Amino acid sequence: MIDRGQVLEALGTVRDPELDESVTVLGFVSSCTVTGDEVDVRLRLPTYFCAPNFAYLMVADAFDAVNRVEGVRRTTVVLEDHFASDAINGGVAARAGFVASFDGEAVDELEGLRRDFLRKAVLAGTDLVCRPLVAAGRTPEELAVMTLGDVGLSREVDRLRSRRRDLGLPADDTSALLVDVVTGEAVGVEALPLHLRKARVTGVSVGANSSICRGLLQERYGAGSRLASVGGGAEEEL
Repeated sequence: MIDRGQVLEALGTVRDPELDESVTVLGFVSSCTVTGDEVDVRLRLPTYFCAPNFAYLMVADAFDAVNRVEGVRRTTVVLEDHFASDAINGGVAARAGFVASFDGEAVDELEGLRRDFLRKAVLAGTDLVCRPLVAAGRTPEELAVMTLGDVGLSREVDRLRSRRRDLGLPADDTSALLVDVVTGEAVGVEALPLHLRKARVTGVSVGANSSICRGLLQERYGAGSRLASVGGGAEEEL
């Protein structure tokens, strides 16, 4: 018997790469049906024309996440109401990869894109952690020598550590609070003001895109869009 909570927990680890938020939190999972050892997931996005590379990553990640749940023998993930649904759904089901799924229209797989957006997520997370420190009067000289362990515990710090680990950057207590998102090296005091501005701009951009997408999703599907059906058809709100 597959545990419904484990399936939803697995889906909760799948993020929109651009918005850096879980597809369950964003309301992109419209249903999750468990029948015996089979799971059927339906996804939908804010617009008919959301970028197909982002959509492909979410569908593929959802497929892999559900497939790893103990007891699952068959996983189906279907993206609905999207202009490239057929190519994406068929490609993910066949594990064909992005290039083969969009034969003649794509030239690269998506790991480079994923890393680019992870770097943005690290910058946005850095802004969330550092902005209160700056507001409290921390100087660039102080910030430049601080470690993650110096910041204390918070949801924002946990999130930043997680994104840094995903990117292969140092994330333990002794790691520098501010690091270059490509090299992982500590940001020196001279480069720190520009680094913080980049982090701030990235954070604002991610937040604005998230607000726009939530509004578009609400407009497209209304308040009742976040439903999951399980077993014999009973539906529960995610």
